[in-house]
Amino acid sequence: MHVLVTGGNRGLGLEFVRQYLQRGAHVHACCRHPAQASALNRLAAEHPGHLNVLPLDVSRPASIQALRAGLDLLTDRLDRLVNNAGMLVRGERFGGLDAGEMLRSYQVNAVGPVLLVQACAGLLERGRNARVANITSGLGSISLVDGFHTPSYNASKAALNMWTRLLAQALNPRGVLCFALSPGWVRTDMGGAQAPLSAAASVASLIDLFENATADDQASLLDHAGGRMPW
Repeated sequence: MHVLVTGGNRGLGLEFVRQYLQRGAHVHACCRHPAQASALNRLAAEHPGHLNVLPLDVSRPASIQALRAGLDLLTDRLDRLVNNAGMLVRGERFGGLDAGEMLRSYQVNAVGPVLLVQACAGLLERGRNARVANITSGLGSISLVDGFHTPSYNASKAALNMWTRLLAQALNPRGVLCFALSPGWVRTDMGGAQAPLSAAASVASLIDLFENATADDQASLLDHAGGRMPW
């Protein structure tokens, strides 16, 4: 199995890399600065020939195209693509919103994943039971909004949810499934130390869900426990 994971240098992304390696997969892990990704590089040393650490800035279309060209030298297919890379602007308040931060959130959390899927569509089409996981959040559920919290993050994840539905329409005729998966509130740099879930537990549940989901599940926003959240 050939798996591509973005944001693979820490948090959920690093755990996706670790657990797919444990399943015997060949993993292509992406991050902005591979030379600084010490945990990823240690994993690469522990799994020779099974982990490639690759540069990718999902906010830059040129970086996405460079990654795509590099993948051609490493594999002729992708079986799984995990769009995990994301950003959250802290301290946003109504009356002080910054247009640049809002646009960057949308670029990283919504546009980048779509452009990456588009760039890798040919590799996915040649994959085995190929599927895409867009790692979203319950904060992107329009129905569950209960306050003006992390607005750029919430809105960009809501956009990613819509893009997931649209990508499913584009990819299904190619034999590729596309899902929106919510990891829950996880103890990562983004989630904070007070979060109830460990990255290991969340990702273990997400991988099981991702691997066993069917075409019918694409119509739902799936959480780590296998439940369905309102869009």
